[in-house]
Amino acid sequence: MIKSAVILDAGKGSKLWPYAQVRSKGMVPVCNRPVLRRLVDTLTNIGVENIVIVEGHLPEGACNHFRGDGNVRVVEDKNPKGPVFSLCAAKEYVEGDFLALFGDSIITERDLRALAEAPSLPAALYSPLHGRSNDYVTCGVNSDKITGVTGHPRGDSSGSFCAGFAFSNAHWPLLQANSGRFTITQVGMMPPLEGYIEMSLHDWIRDGGAVAAVKAEDYVVDIDKPWHILEADRVVKTRLCDALEAHGENILAEGASIDPSAVIRGCVQLGEGSRIGRGVLIEGRVIIGKHTKIENGAILRGDTHIGDNNGIENGCYLDESTVGNRCYIGHGAELGGILFDKVYLFHYMEISGVVGDNVDFGAATVCGSLRFDDGVTRHRINGRWEEEHRGQDACFIGDYCRTGVNAILMPGVKTGVYSVVGAGVMLMQDLEDRTLVYNEQTHVKKAWGPEKYGW
Repeated sequence: MIKSAVILDAGKGSKLWPYAQVRSKGMVPVCNRPVLRRLVDTLTNIGVENIVIVEGHLPEGACNHFRGDGNVRVVEDKNPKGPVFSLCAAKEYVEGDFLALFGDSIITERDLRALAEAPSLPAALYSPLHGRSNDYVTCGVNSDKITGVTGHPRGDSSGSFCAGFAFSNAHWPLLQANSGRFTITQVGMMPPLEGYIEMSLHDWIRDGGAVAAVKAEDYVVDIDKPWHILEADRVVKTRLCDALEAHGENILAEGASIDPSAVIRGCVQLGEGSRIGRGVLIEGRVIIGKHTKIENGAILRGDTHIGDNNGIENGCYLDESTVGNRCYIGHGAELGGILFDKVYLFHYMEISGVVGDNVDFGAATVCGSLRFDDGVTRHRINGRWEEEHRGQDACFIGDYCRTGVNAILMPGVKTGVYSVVGAGVMLMQDLEDRTLVYNEQTHVKKAWGPEKYGW
């Protein structure tokens, strides 16, 4: 059994804008826990004792989060040049066989255990593509072996991608000798100058070696673009709610309570000191953290995950949503999506999408979630147009943003961090970081009075 693992989280995450502006990709929360924390806990559960996280972009968040974990070391790659070189930056902290994982991936315990118990090394965990092949480095598989890799090929709908790797100590020279350029591409493709682990596997296969193929039995999510946060949230939330339902009854921690007037059509898990109060309607499977109050006619439908110290009340409506910590939702607000921490929804608004930390919505803010023409909403990601994906009409709102009264965000728009959408603005295009947009009105004044009515 492999006892060491390296988690790679050194990239800038520019395609994930606006959520990697104040945190690394691995610190993006999924169901209220950072992706890195989920990976670390899963590795610990399968017996991995030494975990090294390699950070490059905004390493302070991971250093702070894991400061109390004795089996986790955070190291910095000050000049990231691709995953394989970030992996090599951890060499001195790793002994024996080791796993190499991406810090922005959701992988289950079953699949990580299978990779850690691979029959031979090197090995790769592979998973079916969940989108266009030209978004991935793909791999070919023949029975139990990886046969080769290709960089972002066109039209390979049956391909797979490598979600994780396992190596022995003897493979460090192979990894360190990486050319720093992906050469296995179709004619006309333009790979960046980065070192990819898959290219080292290609070198190994070309030199006559074999790479064991371990099939992922569960759904693997690579969080690369904003809508992948929605995808990861759905996958993790479903697993958590399935486990709750399998328990067969509601789970109430110490001091938790459900008011007799509440209607529960499903199952709930309540953390310490949390309460489902008067007139609440729950239709679905709901997991609630500590010291959260659901009160006064709130309606929750579908699978819902709610963190700690929240107030949710006064006729608000949540549909298949995830709520972070220290949030408030009330006064007829409607939510369909994800809130990070400390987000406030007051007074008759509709929020659909992903909302970063510390966002304050002005009254009657609305996120459009259905186009009049039922057409496809296109997203600009690093200069490239993206379309036809889950959550294409969702709005993506960065950290530390505000909206004014009656702001309207049209389907698919994104707002950068530290930005403001002013009162009455109809936002139809992405808004940059650190930007305020507001309307200027022209007023026309005329004399008026009783004489206009014939007096």
